[in-house]
Amino acid sequence: MKYFLTAIIANFFLINFTLAADVNITADNRVEWHQKTQKVVAKGNAVATRDDMSINSNTLTGYYSQDTKTGKTKINRVVADGNVKMHTSRADAFGNNLDYNLQKDEAVLVGSPAKITTDKEIITAKNKITYYPSEQKAVALGDVQATDKDGNKIYSDKMIAYFIKENEKSSNLIIDKVDVFGNVKITTPDTTVTSDKGSYYPREGKAYLFNNVIINQEGNLLRGEKAETDFNTGISKLLSSSKGKVKGVFKEKDDKNK
Repeated sequence: MKYFLTAIIANFFLINFTLAADVNITADNRVEWHQKTQKVVAKGNAVATRDDMSINSNTLTGYYSQDTKTGKTKINRVVADGNVKMHTSRADAFGNNLDYNLQKDEAVLVGSPAKITTDKEIITAKNKITYYPSEQKAVALGDVQATDKDGNKIYSDKMIAYFIKENEKSSNLIIDKVDVFGNVKITTPDTTVTSDKGSYYPREGKAYLFNNVIINQEGNLLRGEKAETDFNTGISKLLSSSKGKVKGVFKEKDDKNK
């Protein structure tokens, strides 16, 4: 549980997506070159590949421009429509539409739901998952659910992940913080915690939840305004706040041996 959510979004979107050259585009039906509108359209099981990345969809459109100084052609937007599958060496993504606009500095994955998987985690969002490269931030919207390989889950209406460099010498990015808002719920094999909002710190392996917090552990209920969940130990606890005392209801268990 220690690394829950630390790589799920980063491993998918944090790739070299300049697509300036060395892009191979194939399609079962046809590939069209529209010189006047400066775009390339591939139709019918269209596939674009570059290094260890590939995008597969029903239709794939690449929009390009020409540098007036160097004369080089540069793709500045890629749109994949229908049965979108994106693969990298670190993650896979699935959706109905992928729109990566370098000019707007955003990559938007839309699906029913949008889905990203790694060998450790799965994240889904009913509305969309958007990554902002220059801000090193990703936003998932609509019935967001993140699940790790042990079956632990985080639910929310909105999830925002913030990235930092792994270290000074590395260009790899890792998640530094995840904020969750609306109908927040964390489930582990024996505990369910709900709240209005919260923050998760993957490097610490801890989540802090705020407002209308309820911890349900095998029928025992704790209510308060602030809680801490430690994914390393599996322990959740309520913390005192200025709004009032912690309240608990403990379920009496039957002892059949009596």
